Amino acid sequence: MTQLDPLDYSQPYPPLPGHSSGGRLERVLRAGRFAVTAELNPPDSADAQDVYERARPLSEVCDAINATDASGAHCHMSSIAICALLTRAGYAPVLQISCRDRNRIAIQGDVLGAAAMGVANILCLTGDGVETGDHPQAKPVFDLDSMSLLETIRTMRDQGHFLSGRKLTTRPAIFLGAAENPFAPPHDFRPVRLAKKVAAGAQFVQTQYCFDLPLFERFMARVRDMGLHEKVFILAGVGPLASARAARWMRDNVPGVHIPDDVIRRLEGAQNQKREGRAICVELIQRIRAIAGVAGIHVMAYRQEELVSEIIVESGVLRGRTAGANRRESA
Repeated sequence: MTQLDPLDYSQPYPPLPGHSSGGRLERVLRAGRFAVTAELNPPDSADAQDVYERARPLSEVCDAINATDASGAHCHMSSIAICALLTRAGYAPVLQISCRDRNRIAIQGDVLGAAAMGVANILCLTGDGVETGDHPQAKPVFDLDSMSLLETIRTMRDQGHFLSGRKLTTRPAIFLGAAENPFAPPHDFRPVRLAKKVAAGAQFVQTQYCFDLPLFERFMARVRDMGLHEKVFILAGVGPLASARAARWMRDNVPGVHIPDDVIRRLEGAQNQKREGRAICVELIQRIRAIAGVAGIHVMAYRQEELVSEIIVESGVLRGRTAGANRRESA
């Protein structure tokens, strides 16, 4: 019988004692290692190869790959289909579920289906309003929100029944995640909101883009004061800015994004703004890693997977890690 090495995080495992899933992301975080996740933005295509080409640059630098769920209310290949393709190829996906497009019946069915395919991680989102996307005439659902979605999946996992009370024959082994925006006003409320998500079932959190480090440090100080860093794994969101113009557009048009003026001025003063945006991202990762209570980073750059891979390597967070560890993982 083949012996599994407990220090080889690339191998598939049954859930360890105290673990909710058998997935790589949970094992890495609970082992105290600095985790790295990134977004894979789904293609406008029915070709599976398009997904694999985007995943390939991330395969050696990430502990898990997020499959976004029609983010910004724009239609793409579905997140659950992306996760099916990724698990088939041996990657470790994070299934994002937005409450905007499905009711509780459909969502609970998707949770069971995802778990059956080997998906170990689910990120619970309320979802952007349809008016922000390319189908503003669509009818939003919002039967649940992110809090009640967390509670729903936790009920299925821990109590073994649907919201209706009907029992499950096999419970989904899921590591539950949520999003948080430390930069949205009122700032003093953000740690309180995080505490509510933890109470609802969040075990890991991926934050909105972090460009304002002093504000993020104040958020984390309050998180530590409340003891939340011992109850949830916090992965700080980062990403490169292509130019000062792109930064202003993101700040003005992407809900929840906060970019300080000094970051934009630094880009404006650079000879090569794209290179400077990349440098800013690398610096932020290095400084964020030193903040007590931060368990990892979540790197986002729309359809720039090669650039994301290069930034992660350049930041140095992979030193001492095994290359290609995301492959051959069933969860």
